[in-house]
Amino acid sequence: MFRSTLFMAAIVFAGVAQAQTAPSASDIASYTGLHLAAHEGDIAETVRLLAEGADPDVRDRAQRTPAHVAAFASHGGVIAALAAGGADMNALESRAYDVLTIAAVADDPELVSLAMDLGNSPELITSVYDGTALIAAAHLGHHEVVARLVEGGAPIDHVNNLGWTALMEAVVLGDGGPDHIKTVSILVVAGADKSITDRDGITPVQHAKARGYGEIITLLE
Repeated sequence: MFRSTLFMAAIVFAGVAQAQTAPSASDIASYTGLHLAAHEGDIAETVRLLAEGADPDVRDRAQRTPAHVAAFASHGGVIAALAAGGADMNALESRAYDVLTIAAVADDPELVSLAMDLGNSPELITSVYDGTALIAAAHLGHHEVVARLVEGGAPIDHVNNLGWTALMEAVVLGDGGPDHIKTVSILVVAGADKSITDRDGITPVQHAKARGYGEIITLLE
C-alpha cells in the first residue's frame, strides 16, 4: 500500500541536496557589480550601484538575481536595499526558487519575515516540485519558519506535483523527532486538512502509524 509513496520519498531525498543550488566558486569568481556586492553583503556598494542605474534584477548564468545571491549568503540588509531599489522580490531563479524559499530551506526565520515584509509572497509556487516555501520548511522540520509562514498567510493545504501537502511532507519526509512534531503541531493548530491523502489514498496519520511516530499520531488523531 505504501510502496509507491516510499519510492517517491526516496527519490525526493536523493534530490534534496541538489534542489537548491547556491552560487559555486566559479560563479562567485565571475561576479561583478550587484551580484558581487550581494554576495559580499556590501550594502553601501549596493546602494551606490542602484543609484547609478544598475539593474536590480540582473541575472547570473543560473538566472539568480542579486537578491537570490544575497539570500543564499543570508545578507538581509542587502536584500532590503535591493527591494528599495526596485528589485522584484518574487523573482524565480533557474530552479524556480525565490528569496523566501531559499530562506525557508536555510532555516532563517528572520530572513523569512524580512522577505515577506519586503513583498515576497508566501503564496508563490516555487521549486521543481511546484511547492511553496511552507512545504519546503515543513519537509525539513523548520518549525519556527513554518510558524512565521503560516502567520504570513502561506497556503496551508497547497498540494505539490508529488501529491503532497506541507502536513504530508512533515510526516513522509520527516524523522518523527521534536522538530517535525512541532511542525505538525503548528500546521494542525493552523487548520491543516488532515484528510488530504497522497496519490495512493493514504492519509498523514496512516503514514505516521506505519512509521511508529507516536506523538505525531496523537496530534493527527
